[in-house]
Amino acid sequence: MKTFAEMTKSVSAFANFDEAAQGVLNIISEFVKINTLFIAKNDNVHNKIIKVVNQKENLLQEGEKLPFNETLCKLSVDHGREILIIPDLAKSELSQSLEVANNLGGGSFIGIPIYFENGENYGTICGLDSKSFPFTEEHIRLFETMASLLTFVLELENANKQIQNLSAPFVPITAGVAVLPIIGFIHEDRAEKIIQLSLQKSQELNLDYLVIDLSGISQIDHVVSNSLLKIATLLKLIGVKPILTGFHPDLALKALSLQMELKDIIIEANLERALNKIGLKLEKRDDSF
Repeated sequence: MKTFAEMTKSVSAFANFDEAAQGVLNIISEFVKINTLFIAKNDNVHNKIIKVVNQKENLLQEGEKLPFNETLCKLSVDHGREILIIPDLAKSELSQSLEVANNLGGGSFIGIPIYFENGENYGTICGLDSKSFPFTEEHIRLFETMASLLTFVLELENANKQIQNLSAPFVPITAGVAVLPIIGFIHEDRAEKIIQLSLQKSQELNLDYLVIDLSGISQIDHVVSNSLLKIATLLKLIGVKPILTGFHPDLALKALSLQMELKDIIIEANLERALNKIGLKLEKRDDSF
């Protein structure tokens, strides 16, 4: 069996919260032999099971959704940041009126909320069994540690989304015209997101032209070239004319070596020339008066 340190170290390799959530449950299941471990997300109206690990009995299924007020997770959130343990669901005043306790005919529960850094509740990480389960101090510390870890993962994911948005901001210029500056390194996943953003915003804003500025791209390779051609083709299909700007010398030479098919795409040296091409003129305002 792996040590706790070895398994928690591997969590950092997960690509997103979904993967981390499953990994956390797998880690806990190595140390806490309760029948069911799960992570739930709530919006204060519904409670949805995001990830679940069942042992002998299938007490819960991934994707199950219940009214939040009728769940054990609600009890955990109401309990605050401290862990909630209910040794006997049928006898506890907190849980005995809940349908889940009646369905189990008793059993035990452990739960702790997962929060965003700003204090907003995301959901809970919990354990459930149809029988009595002997929770130890080590179990409690493990749940507390994993709840904190998932908070960290949530914040990393949110920060990454913000960075992705900042590195491909969609800037409306005037009716029918917008600019998409692309900044940084383009990998396959990010390229696909940029394509989706281009199509979505172009339709939302009813664009005639989309100027794609490449001056902030750190390098161009087959992923970038194929993505640019794909964006240009798809934009044309929905009636939007793409214009590429910002081909600095290194990019131009690389594009040439990759034999990019650019003959049907409008290319201008910079944003000002691109806007002039479509009949817009930038004028410097005199603020001396």
